[in-house]
This record gives sequence, structure tokens and C-alpha cells, in this order.
Amino acid sequence: MCARKEEAGHRLTLTTSTMNVDVSSLSSPEFSCALINRDPSWFNETWLGRIKEESGANWRLKVSNLKKILKSMLEYYHDVLGHQVSDEHLPDVNLIGELGDVTELGKLVQLVLGCAVSCEKKQEQIRQIMTLEESVQHVVMTAIQELLSKEPSSEPGSPETYGDFDYQSRKYYFLSEEAGEKEDLSQRCRDLEHQLSVALEEKSSLQAETRSLKEKLSRFDFQDASTTAITGKKLLLLQSQMEQLQEENYRLENSRDDMRVRGEILEREVTELQLRNEELTSLAQEAQALKDEMDILRHSSDRVNQLEALVETYKRKLEDLGDLRRQVRLLEERNTVYMQRTCELEEELRRANAVRSQLDTYKRQASCGLEGEREEAMKAEKWQFEYKNLHDKYDALLKEKERLISERDTLRETNDELRCAQVQQRCLSGAGLCDNGATVGNLAAEIMPTELKETVVRLQSENKMLCVQEETYRQKVVEVQAELEDAQRSKNALETQNRLNQQQISELRSQVEELQKALQEQDSKTEDVSGENFFRLLCPLLSLFVISPRITNQFSTNGVDRVMCHRKYGPPSAQLAHDLTL
Repeated sequence: MCARKEEAGHRLTLTTSTMNVDVSSLSSPEFSCALINRDPSWFNETWLGRIKEESGANWRLKVSNLKKILKSMLEYYHDVLGHQVSDEHLPDVNLIGELGDVTELGKLVQLVLGCAVSCEKKQEQIRQIMTLEESVQHVVMTAIQELLSKEPSSEPGSPETYGDFDYQSRKYYFLSEEAGEKEDLSQRCRDLEHQLSVALEEKSSLQAETRSLKEKLSRFDFQDASTTAITGKKLLLLQSQMEQLQEENYRLENSRDDMRVRGEILEREVTELQLRNEELTSLAQEAQALKDEMDILRHSSDRVNQLEALVETYKRKLEDLGDLRRQVRLLEERNTVYMQRTCELEEELRRANAVRSQLDTYKRQASCGLEGEREEAMKAEKWQFEYKNLHDKYDALLKEKERLISERDTLRETNDELRCAQVQQRCLSGAGLCDNGATVGNLAAEIMPTELKETVVRLQSENKMLCVQEETYRQKVVEVQAELEDAQRSKNALETQNRLNQQQISELRSQVEELQKALQEQDSKTEDVSGENFFRLLCPLLSLFVISPRITNQFSTNGVDRVMCHRKYGPPSAQLAHDLTL
């Protein structure tokens, strides 16, 4: 058991060193990416998407990922490599995920090694294995031979049942790979033979060197102990090297024999696969021929069904032809009746046109009267609008007069106040308070109250501002009045036009009602056949116009002349269309 665990440990160390994957991540997507690098056609990105990221504590997810990886590798062995893995090489993923069992982990690594040395990139993997230590190489080769030495199970397909085309296509795909592997093995045998010859030459040279050293040793026995010890060490070293070379020679000879046997086995497999390929090719050709014949027969059957349906339709059309002939005769008789009726209606139409011309004359006279009335109404509206404008101007002048009167009263009061101030000033000058006129004026100005002075100045400035504002307001009022007059004028014109239009509409309605009554009376006198019966008779005639070209073409294909058809079954459709137009 200890040896087995040690061997599994060697295998695990080898796999982690060659695939650059950590042991703890064998069930993670990183390990799956390593498998994808070995054979991307089988272990693709879709397969990688099923491997979930795992955490260290969730061992159940780890077991689930290991089961998916193991299932894919077993399918790869069975479908691609053609090997059936025995039960003793199947690992227990539960022990690996839960306990990290090294033995079961070694079995899983052994399956991965088998995939690595059998995939498309096997030369690269073998080169990586050759770079390892000799003991590790020996363990790896032993593990691969244990796994791949079993004979493959029975073929999944047989020559009798050639329905498994998926399996056959995979066999064709890997046939070229077996031939390439044979060439690689022959090249490997040649390399091993070359290494063996080199090792034999080294062995002979070492033996010659050993003999010379022994002779030297016999000659120099008399030398001191130190020289003897050095020579003994060198001799032991050379003996150990010679033993290693002998072991290497034996190992190379064994591997050469194994490779030769494997090459013979592969040659036999290649011949068997070639025979199998020829058989499957012939079967595929036969199947393709049968499939083409089946398609031709199916197409012929569809064509027969279509022709039968076409024959049935032609039979039904020929049966309907007798009914159409009778309908044509009836329609010709009715056409003569309609022609007579049309002549009578034309006479009545001429009389109605005469009445219509009289009505047009009356309409023109009425329209002329309406135009005159409309002009008079427009004039009345214009005078009424001017009257309104003059009345508005009169009201505005009255308001302006009232404002001027109030302003006059205000100025009159101000003038009285100023007169009082002048009288007071004169009284002061008459009392002799001042010597000259300039002194009296200054004194009166000083005696006048400051409030009165400020009021006078303020009133003067306000008067100027009000005059300016009055001028601007007057201009604005003139503009607004002009716009108002235009709007009022357009409004009155539109109202007048609307009123006239309403009157004209009412008159036209009354005329239309009178005309409708007259037409109804005329129709009741002249119409004997209702519109429903007329359209009921027209429908078969129109269907005849659509079907008659098809019937004529069928008779022409059967050898009957189209002119004879027209002579036998009545006038052509152009004459009937002319009658309908009338």
C-alpha cells in the first residue's frame, strides 16, 4: 500500500510539473483549461462553461466538477482513442473531493496522462516528459502502459448497421492520426538506436579507459597511500558511471523492443482501419445513391398529384361550359331589352338637360342678385362703421374737454395764490421796509414760504413731464385708434360675408331639395326595373367577361378555332362591354 501511494505521489508530481497546475485545483476551471490545451476540439469552451468556480469549504461542488471532468475523459477514451478504461483505473471522485485521497488522485492523473500522450499535441507532451528525471520517466511510462495496454472493447458500429455515422466519422478523423503516430514511433526507434550506438561507443571507451587505469594502477602500486586513495575514488566513480551506462543501455534496448512491438501492432491496426474505411466508403456511396433515387421518386409523385388535380379542374370547367352558354343566350336577349330601354332613357335625358339649362339660367340670375345685395350690404356696413368711429371720436373730445376744464381750474387756483404773494410783497414795499426796488424784491423772496417755493418748482417740472407724456400718449392713441378701426372694419366685413354665405347656403339647400324632388318624381315615372335586379343581371355578365378568354384559350389548345367559337356562342365581349356602357 505504501509503494502504491508513493507511485501515485510520483504521478501527481509529474502531472503538476508537466501541466503547470496546482494539486489543490484539479477540479477547478484551471485544470479544465489544461485539458482544453491538450485537445481543444473535444474539451472546448462550451464544456469549460459547465465547470463551476469552487470554494475551499464546498467539497460537494468539487466532487461535482470532478465527476464532469471524469465523464468527459471517459467519453474521450471511448469515442476518440477507441480504448475502454477498466474499472480498476477509474478513480473515486468522492474520496478525492472529501478526503483528498492520494491513491484515487493518482488514478485521475493517470487518465490525464493517457489523454496527453494520445492527443494531437502528444509530441510536445512527450518532450516535456523526456525533460524529467529518469526515475519519474520510468514511473510515467509504466502508468501509461498500464492504462493503454488493454485491448479496446467491441466496435460500437458494425458493417451491417451503418446508421452510426457519427462513430464512423470519428474513425475517419483519427485514422490519419494513427498513421502519424506510426511515423513518430519509427522516428523514435531510430533515435533510440542512435542513442544505443552512442552508449556502446561510450561503454567501449570507458572499458578501454578502465583497462588503462588498471595498468596504471599495477604500475603505480609502489606509490604512497594518498595517491592510492585518490586513484581508488576515481576508479569507483568510473565504475559507477559504467554501471549507469549499462543500465541506460538495457533500458534503451527494452524501450526499442517495446516500440518495435507497438509499431507492428499499429501497422496491423492501420491495415484493419483501411479495410474498414473502404467498406464504409462503399456503404456511404450506396446510401447516397438510394437517397438520390428516393428524392427523384418523391418529386415524380408530387408532379403526378399536381397533374391529377389539374385534370380534375379542367373537367369541372368543361361541365360549367354548358351553363355558361345558356347564360350567354339569356344575356343577349336581355341586352336587346336593355338597348330599347336605353333609347327611351336617352330621350328623357335630353329633356332633363333642357330643364337643367333653364335651371342654370335661373341660378346665374340669382347669383347676380346676390352679388348686388352683397355690395349694398357692404356699403351699409361701411357707413355704419364710419358712424361708430365718429361717435368714438366725439366721446374722446368730450373727455379731453373735461380734462382741460379741470386743468384750467387748477391753474386758476395757482394763479390766485401767486397774486396773493405779489400783493403781500407790495404791501411790504409800501411800508418802507426797503430802500430800493432790489432790496424789496429780495425781501419778498425771503418772506415767501419755502414750501410754496418747492411746490412751484415741483409743479413746473411735473407740468413739463406731463406735457411730454401727453404728446406720446396722443401719438399712441392715434396709432391704436387706427389699428382698432382696421380691425373693426375687417370684423364687420367678415360678419357681412358670413351672413351672406349663410343666406346663399340656405338658398342652395332649398334648390337642391327641389331638384331632388323633381328627379324622384321623374324616376318614379320612367323607371320600371329596380336597381337590385339590374345589378343581379350584370354580375353573371361580368363573370362571363372574365371567364370567356380562358374558355377560348382552352378551345384553341384542343384544335377549335376562336372565330368559330364567337360565331357559335354569340358576339364578342367588346360588343357586350359597349352595350353595358350605354
